[in-house]
Amino acid sequence: MSQESRVNLEVNLNTLTENFMEIRRRVAPCRLMAVLKANAYGLGVLPVAEVVKSAGACAFGVAEINEALELAPLGLPVQILGNLLPDEIAPAVEHGIVCPLNDLEMARKISAEAVHQNRRVRCAVTVDSGMGRLGMPAENAAEQILAMRGLPNLEIQGIYSHFSSAFWRYDDYSLGQLAAFKVLLAQLAREGMTFPDIHMAASDALNNFPESTHAPFTMARCGINMYGYYDNEVRQSMRLSPVVELKTRLAAVRVLAAGSCIGYGRMHRLARPTRVGTIAAGYADGLPLALSNRGYVLVNGELCPVLGRISMDYTTISLENAPEAKPGDEVVCIGRQGDRFIPFEEWAQLKGTHVYDLLCSIGMRVHRRYLGR
Repeated sequence: MSQESRVNLEVNLNTLTENFMEIRRRVAPCRLMAVLKANAYGLGVLPVAEVVKSAGACAFGVAEINEALELAPLGLPVQILGNLLPDEIAPAVEHGIVCPLNDLEMARKISAEAVHQNRRVRCAVTVDSGMGRLGMPAENAAEQILAMRGLPNLEIQGIYSHFSSAFWRYDDYSLGQLAAFKVLLAQLAREGMTFPDIHMAASDALNNFPESTHAPFTMARCGINMYGYYDNEVRQSMRLSPVVELKTRLAAVRVLAAGSCIGYGRMHRLARPTRVGTIAAGYADGLPLALSNRGYVLVNGELCPVLGRISMDYTTISLENAPEAKPGDEVVCIGRQGDRFIPFEEWAQLKGTHVYDLLCSIGMRVHRRYLGR
């Protein structure tokens, strides 16, 4: 018999639907791809995929083959946004995954495998407009791309690129990337090569560089915005709401004497007798170490400060603001309780990171609980 989880990540599917539809309105007439890599940023890929499919996603974007194969049965195109390793080409072709063409040699390998399997394979050309990670450099990519159209069994339906710093507003480098990609598209069009799917904007650019959702672009991608979050420096141009709350429970309540030391390394020493709680969540559940001696949680609707260093499975807090709290009571680490709210952005600021990092760090033993729908 299963026991209720000590730590729950609650995902509000109704809010997710509302966010996705708001983003679709924002980018129209571009179609919208839902980026679901890394288990939908840690939220649980299949429930999230079903919701965004119903909300009008035109395709799913993933990072690698196993993610793609998990989503293929849902019936939408699944595009690998990175690259394929040599032993991943055959299953990608077999299961109808939209394969990335990072260069002419990769295109030849995918074509040969498609011929071998007697299948036609949908593909998208990867252009490096300045990210420096994958794809053909935009300034000299035209010759390779034009050579790809003669390869058998390839349906080259897309071309895409990726901004490196679209989270910075008024970024000249991002404008340069945009211009370089458009120049390449024009070169290819003069040679009679056009694409149904042209995309460059992801969540940051949707907000800071809306021109990347206008013609010639026909598609946009969204990841973090679906969940109601933005990069720290992004202009928040849409009305989005957070879809997740992270909750646990009090495991113990004690009164400790003045001078008592708390946690590994004795990072906190009590100045006076203190009502201390131990909550059943630690860094294995996604609480960043940066909250040690600095963060807060909510108990009985009150902010309760973290005492000492966060450990793997437990975190110690002061209950001076919640004197009636008892073992088993709900503790909200991220989200709302009563009139108070702790946002993920607060954790990100303490850790010196962004919400992407925090979502992807929520441990596997944390139960994903889906609300709504």
